[in-house]
Amino acid sequence: MDKNLDYWIEQGIAFVTTYGLKVIGAIVIWIVGSWLIKKILKGFKKMMDKGPYEVSLKKFLVDLINAILKILLVITILGTLGVPTAQFAAIIAAAGLAIGLALQGSLGNFAGGVLLMVFRPIKIGDFIEAQGESGTVKEIEIFTTKLNTTDNKEVIIPNGALSNGNIINYSTEDTRRVDFTFGVGYDSDIKKTKEILFGVINSHPLVLKDPATAVNVSELADSSINFFTRAWVKKEDYWTVKFDVMEQTKEALDAAGIDIPYPHQVEIQKEG
Repeated sequence: MDKNLDYWIEQGIAFVTTYGLKVIGAIVIWIVGSWLIKKILKGFKKMMDKGPYEVSLKKFLVDLINAILKILLVITILGTLGVPTAQFAAIIAAAGLAIGLALQGSLGNFAGGVLLMVFRPIKIGDFIEAQGESGTVKEIEIFTTKLNTTDNKEVIIPNGALSNGNIINYSTEDTRRVDFTFGVGYDSDIKKTKEILFGVINSHPLVLKDPATAVNVSELADSSINFFTRAWVKKEDYWTVKFDVMEQTKEALDAAGIDIPYPHQVEIQKEG
C-alpha cells in the first residue's frame, strides 16, 4: 500500500513538475494577453474616433481585429502547453476547409460585409431599398445588415445578397423629386387645371424653386385627362410634401368645380 502511495506521489510530483509550470504560464499568458487585447482595441477605437470613419466601418474593423487577436492568443497558449503549433495549424487549415465548405453562405456573407465596408454604397442612417425591403440602415455587421422599417420593424438582410443585389439609396442625394398623377374629367379646362396644380405645388413652403415644378398632360385615358406633375424637395421633406400636396390638390380642384373621375358601375336588369 505504501509503495503504491509513494508511486502515485512520485507521478503527481513529476506531472506537476512537467506540466504545472506550463499551465501556470498558459494562465498568465491568457490574463496578460486578454488585457493587452482590450488595450489594443481601446487604442484602436480612439484612433478611429479621431478620423473620418463611419460608425459601421469602426464596428466592423474592431470586431475583425478582436477575432484575429483572440485566435492568435489561443494559438500562443496551446504552444506554451506543448501542443505542436505546426500540427495545430494543419488541423486548423483542414477544419477551416471543412467548415468553409459547410458554411459557404456564411463566407459569402462575410465577403459581402467586407465589400460593403470597402465600397460603402450605404452607411448607418441611410434610407434604402434592397432585396424587396426598405428601411433605415441600423447596423452593418460582419454577416448581416439590419434595417428599421417605417413602421418600426427590424429587417435582417444577409450581406452576401445585399452586396450582390440592387440597392436604391434614397439618402445619397440632398434632394428628391416628388411625382404625382392627377386625373380630371374630359369636360375640365386644361389650362385652368394646370394653373391650379402649379398654384398648389408652388405655394407649398417646402417645395424648391429650382429645379422648377413641371405640370404636363401625360395621358388621355378612358375616363380622364391625366396630369403628370413633378416637384423637387429636400430629401427629408419628401413625405410631408407628398401628403400635403395630395390633400391640398383635391381641395383646390373641388373648390374650382373641376371633377375628379371615379369608377362607375351600371346595373342592367332584364325583365323576365
